[in-house]
Amino acid sequence: MTARRNKQQQVGATLIELVITIVIISIALVGILSIVNLSIKHSADPLVQQQAIAIAESYLEEILLLPVIDPDGSNTGESRATFDNVEDYDGLSDTGATDQNGNAISGLENYTISVSVSDQSISAVTMKEVTVSVIRPGTDTISLGGYRANY
Repeated sequence: MTARRNKQQQVGATLIELVITIVIISIALVGILSIVNLSIKHSADPLVQQQAIAIAESYLEEILLLPVIDPDGSNTGESRATFDNVEDYDGLSDTGATDQNGNAISGLENYTISVSVSDQSISAVTMKEVTVSVIRPGTDTISLGGYRANY
C-alpha cells in the first residue's frame, strides 16, 4: 500500500514557490526596464552635442575669416550681415542659430549662441581671442575658441 501512495504523489510547484518566482522576475524586469528607460532618455544627447559643436564651429570659422582691423573704420549701423572685422562680433547673441543674413535655420531654434572677442598678447604679438558659446536648455554649454592675428 505504501508503494502505491508514492506513485500517486503529485510533483509540481507550490503556490508559495510560484509567488516567489513571480516576485523575483518582477524585480529583475523593473531593473532592466529602468536601464532601458534611462538609455532611451539620453540617446539623443550625443546628437545634440554634435549639433552644438557644428554651430560653434561655423560661427568661429565665419568670424576668423575676417580681418582684425576694420577696413572702413566705422561700425555705425552694422548688423551681422555687414560685419567686416573680428571685433564687430564682440557681444553678439543669437537666439536660435541663424545664417549671416539673420535667417533662422530650421531645427536649431532652441540653441543660444554668444560670442566674445578680447585682446590677447602672446610673445609680444597682440591677437584677438574669439570664444563662441552654444547653449541648449538642459544640456552643457559648448565653448570653442580661436585666435586671429593681424598679419
